[in-house]
Amino acid sequence: MTKRHRPRRGSLAFSPRKRALSQIARVRSWISSGDSPRVGGFAGYKAGMTHIIKVDDKSNSLTEGTEISVPVTVIETPPMKIDGIRCYSKTAYGLRIIGEVHADDEKRDERLPEIESAVTDGKINVIRVIVKAMPKHVKGVPKKKAETMEINIVGGSVQDMFNYSKSILGGEMHISDVFNNGDVIDVSAVTKGKGTQGPVKRWGTIIQDRKAYRSSKGRHIGNIGPWHPARVRWTVPQLGQTGYHQRTEFNKRIMMIGDDGESATPDGGFTKYGVVTNPYVIIKGSVPGPSKRLVRMRGAIRPTGRYIGAEPDITYISLESKQG
Repeated sequence: MTKRHRPRRGSLAFSPRKRALSQIARVRSWISSGDSPRVGGFAGYKAGMTHIIKVDDKSNSLTEGTEISVPVTVIETPPMKIDGIRCYSKTAYGLRIIGEVHADDEKRDERLPEIESAVTDGKINVIRVIVKAMPKHVKGVPKKKAETMEINIVGGSVQDMFNYSKSILGGEMHISDVFNNGDVIDVSAVTKGKGTQGPVKRWGTIIQDRKAYRSSKGRHIGNIGPWHPARVRWTVPQLGQTGYHQRTEFNKRIMMIGDDGESATPDGGFTKYGVVTNPYVIIKGSVPGPSKRLVRMRGAIRPTGRYIGAEPDITYISLESKQG
């Protein structure tokens, strides 16, 4: 019998494929450029997908200057509350908390000067704001409890960052305060969960030939390894958790930011979501996760530079029913 050889099936890049610890995606890197301080990201709830008609502004494209259809994702972005400030110092073992203050803290006026003195002494390197997403204001999301996360303050000096964060403490932040039309961003979310699945669906292995398939082993792995080492290696495709993993997609372009959600809601509302009633953002392409999933957005940490500063020319937003 001829020896068959083919590359392994399935990427090991995301191993181990375990369930995400939280539906709130974790963001580890933030853009650090800019002269003036601002909040480095935002969060919203995925409503669904539709399509728009826009003028193609991609350089050297065959359709440059003509109208094209683009699939987009609509994310509902209600205002977020600035609940606190958390300051860190960079050490050899990672970030260490130096000071923290909350908007409703009774000792707020005492702790702010202490943190400011630490900033002046150069003990603080990173400043983040503690923000709360408000799902209770979103009709399509059956949640009431606010979802808390940290977002970096980016741009300017550390002193400028602290002064800016102090000025917005206790207030509300809108999507238009962070991003503009045409900005390139990164999106992070937890993907749709599929539970325990076999190696064919989980890793993309081939189904075995007719003889093996008739013996009810057709979707099993034919060989799980050699005699030595006398153990099953972790690289062998096996059944297990599929989906519900955190994923980040880079360089997603903002097509439009709107205030009236009904102007982007299809007839009958989005499937399994409903009507968008808050401000919203339209992003080119798909976004990880099912509808109602919390999606975190940040400034692109490695933008391509092709669309930076260019605002899309949108001529039509599809409002046709997506039901059924």
